Amino acid sequence: MGELNGKNALVTGGSRGIGRAVALRLAAEGALVAVHYGRDGAAAAQTVARIAEAGGRAFSVQARFGESGAVDRLFKELCTGLADRGTDGLDVLVNNAGIHSVSPIGQLTEEEFEQLLAVNVSTPVFVVQRALPLLRNGGRIVNIGSAATRIADPGQIGYTVTKAALAALGPSLANELGRRGITVNTVEPGVVLTDMIAPYAAAPEAVAALESITALGRIGEPVDVADVVGFLAGPQGRWVTGQTIDVSGGTYLGPIPPG
Repeated sequence: MGELNGKNALVTGGSRGIGRAVALRLAAEGALVAVHYGRDGAAAAQTVARIAEAGGRAFSVQARFGESGAVDRLFKELCTGLADRGTDGLDVLVNNAGIHSVSPIGQLTEEEFEQLLAVNVSTPVFVVQRALPLLRNGGRIVNIGSAATRIADPGQIGYTVTKAALAALGPSLANELGRRGITVNTVEPGVVLTDMIAPYAAAPEAVAALESITALGRIGEPVDVADVVGFLAGPQGRWVTGQTIDVSGGTYLGPIPPG
């Protein structure tokens, strides 16, 4: 532990689910973590409190992505929060915030797709753009994508397209920033036990169906994803860049032999 002592991190969508697990992991490694949230200030406060209870350091920043000026507000609060704690600059950026969609192509509206693009694609691009002057040499950028880009699900086509665009961002950024020692990678979770899938996970038959087509035989937990992000954010991830890493427990790899 302590591999991120003296480092500053920003986790977008860090108040719940995967984002919370990532924030907790980075803080446990010694980073000062800015926990971004959009609407749920209570959840963000709970994440910050859990970090403090464990002996870590964190503060929350608020911006509703998809709204005009949201990225500006995010970085204004970020810089103020860092200055208030006697520091500046950024070492780790985790683009986790995103929205989901369950509309097949025949039901996907222009408004819904535009919102998906705004939050899942445009926002991470401009968060990175704004972060670059703050990001120190040797920094880390980790984008949270989705295994939906590999597993065809007609019911979430808009979401899948936006996550594919996010994955395409990684190699180009990695190539541009590599000479500064900055790595850029995309982590693609499968189904993870978060609030978003709570109704699904409450149905035993649905859980059993998913477990039956996953090589490791269970649904993922937020910490499963956070551990991979923690590796990429730490010194041991220094030689991995421009990569898309599937963190789905081997979902839909192929027929699973009996036994």
